[in-house]
Amino acid sequence: MPEWMTPALWIAAAAVLGTIALGLVRVERGPSNGDRMLAAQLLGTGAVAVLLLLARATDAPALLDVALVLALLACVAGAVFVRRIGVQPPERDEGRGPTRATEDGS
Repeated sequence: MPEWMTPALWIAAAAVLGTIALGLVRVERGPSNGDRMLAAQLLGTGAVAVLLLLARATDAPALLDVALVLALLACVAGAVFVRRIGVQPPERDEGRGPTRATEDGS
């Protein structure tokens, strides 16, 4: 690996950690459950990205296994969130009319 690659990987990992910090703000503030769920998915994806970058920067292949397990857990966490809390679809604009065809075809 070229000598400039290791500092570049550490900088990229720090940048991804910055996006994770912004995601934590979104988890706290919301405003809806859907926003919170997407921010939590961002946290899981960002953590996997950081682990992959650090695995390459430090030449620690065990971090690849940890990243894989975290990716699987993030998928399960998203499914559990939707199942337990639920995500409501956005409210329809009443002035636009129906969005689906009715039973009689009109």
